[in-house]
Amino acid sequence: MSRLRNIPGSREIIAMSDFVVHDPEKQKGRWKEIFGSDAPIEIEIGMGKGRFLMDMAARHPEKNFIGIEMQSSVMFRAIQKAEVRAMRIQAGSAGPSDSGSGQTGKNADDFQVLPAGVTEGRPSIWEGCNFRFILTDARLLGDIFGSGEVNAIYLNFSDPWPKERHGNRRLTSANFLRLYQQFLKPGGTLTFKTDNQDLFDFSLEESEREGWRLEAVTRDLHADAKLCAGNVMTEYEEKFSAKGNPICMMKALAP
Repeated sequence: MSRLRNIPGSREIIAMSDFVVHDPEKQKGRWKEIFGSDAPIEIEIGMGKGRFLMDMAARHPEKNFIGIEMQSSVMFRAIQKAEVRAMRIQAGSAGPSDSGSGQTGKNADDFQVLPAGVTEGRPSIWEGCNFRFILTDARLLGDIFGSGEVNAIYLNFSDPWPKERHGNRRLTSANFLRLYQQFLKPGGTLTFKTDNQDLFDFSLEESEREGWRLEAVTRDLHADAKLCAGNVMTEYEEKFSAKGNPICMMKALAP
């Protein structure tokens, strides 16, 4: 929270944002009501600033997306990006993207100058918006989603927690894989990307041990034309790829 103290109105903006689902436990088993549709629900755990999630939502209007983030300072940045997209749509821009020059003449940082408590006039969620955010710890997701309520999970460049004693904190560890099975439908997909070879090895071993079926595995995603088709890159993916780091990817099917 300390990183938010220099941004006036940040806590109030998170609390009031339409893009954030507050008290998400109350939506367990009822998430389709949030979106007003029966479209499949896909989630990203550790969404960061939300670019991947929002790009996926723009590319797949036939699905609904929920981003999970536990750091409030990062969530604030995601809200800013969502507001930029809202402005573009309300201004009649061709698509809900915050990349490029932007036809409104604004960017995410324009919203940092509001005094504390001021939320009036900020861009709000638009009709048909197919993504939402949740500020929570991933360990609590079993209290938030009902059995079979989620169709797919994305884990992008998760914290590797390299020390052996921290292995259970890795989002691809056995304890998390068992947690995901509480709400991921049987045969639902878990897609994991990383540039960390050790974490990738660990993830393959854990998923196979827990009975997940590996549908796709590569240690150089961008060199595989078939698997890379339709790939939506994250900010980290662009950064690591530019350095020449191969991107590992696995897609596993829930038991």
